[in-house]
Amino acid sequence: MMYKAARGTVDILPEQSAKWQTLEQLIRTICANYNVKEVRTPVFEHTELFCRAVGDTTDVVSKEMYTFADKKGRSMTLRPEGTAGVARAYVENKMFSNPDKISKLYYIGPMFRYERPQNGRQRQFHQFGVEMIGYESPYLDVECMTMAVTLVEALGLKGVKLHINTLGDNESRDAYREALKAHFEPYLDELCGDCKSRFETNPLRILDCKVDHDHPAMTKAPKTIDYLSGSAKQHFAKVCELLDDLEIEYVVDTNLVRGLDYYCHTVFEVISDDPRLGAGSTVGGGGRYNGLVQELGGPEAPGVGFAFGMERLLIAMDDDLEEADGLDVYVMPLGDQAKDLAVQITAMLRANGFSVDMDYQGRSLKAQFKTVDRMNSHFAMIIGDQEVVDEVVNIKCTHSKTQDVVPIENIVAYIENHMEGHVHE
Repeated sequence: MMYKAARGTVDILPEQSAKWQTLEQLIRTICANYNVKEVRTPVFEHTELFCRAVGDTTDVVSKEMYTFADKKGRSMTLRPEGTAGVARAYVENKMFSNPDKISKLYYIGPMFRYERPQNGRQRQFHQFGVEMIGYESPYLDVECMTMAVTLVEALGLKGVKLHINTLGDNESRDAYREALKAHFEPYLDELCGDCKSRFETNPLRILDCKVDHDHPAMTKAPKTIDYLSGSAKQHFAKVCELLDDLEIEYVVDTNLVRGLDYYCHTVFEVISDDPRLGAGSTVGGGGRYNGLVQELGGPEAPGVGFAFGMERLLIAMDDDLEEADGLDVYVMPLGDQAKDLAVQITAMLRANGFSVDMDYQGRSLKAQFKTVDRMNSHFAMIIGDQEVVDEVVNIKCTHSKTQDVVPIENIVAYIENHMEGHVHE
């Protein structure tokens, strides 16, 4: 029987992993520039964490989670998103005692949702996210948005636009919730089953419905921005002012509500018209969540963050960002004695920090040179019987096409000097 990867999962093979590494390194570089530190949380958590943090009425919790009972009957769930786990870690590890008050954290890792697989969206997918927890400020909202835009621009995505909205504070949300219920009540019989259940539990989710997206009631629905308290208006006005000062283009999208229950105040999405993704594609997004830490048993610690699906970023990432994936040296022994010496030289070069491989099969020189080309090796090192006797090697630079005979004791110095003294295409 031939086994296949489970539906909605894919193997990342060596020829693809180099692009992943380039993306991950770019992410880590940008995070370092913003003084954001990495946090690594477990792949599975107690199910109750996601029910409390993400919300029972969301599609993520009600339809898409991978939930199972462990050997003691406890309900566990593979994480469907990253914020809940980071907030739990923040509380459990008392990160709120940070003397600087603000904890700036990022994560990279696999997430799991049971949904229909499609290009750039799998049941096991990878997510990069940032969480800034401990203080409420429009300045932090804008820092998150700036960081998100910086990433997509660095990746070379085309037609990028920042969409923003505000859900307001608790007072604003309560007023808006009642306005939504009054608006949608006459249309309940025309809406899908999910919308009917959301009407009582969380009417904001009706606006996010994909089934009734084109229903006339959606376009006429009240806007969050019309029900803001005074302080919520002030917060959002400052966000817009700061974006203007930074000359970051944005669109105030009053239909933007995001899909998870913990959001309040600023929410945003990064939209791209890059043809590799399709017009109007959401690349990532996030927003503010002031009550989440308290909901999980911690003190008052407002937060703001965002997340990107990494598979979608990879689809649109410029190919020329991918780093050349090649060896420094490929060692080519011709004969058993040469192979013994090649093993020693290979170990020595690796100990000195070079990437090295060698031929183990005793193939012809022609066959080995084909491998040199396939591995994009900077140097080809040829060792035959005479070289063993003379204690030398032949080193050929595949870029400049020069070849030199080098004593064994000078190999490291030769390679270092050659790599520093030449610029190769």
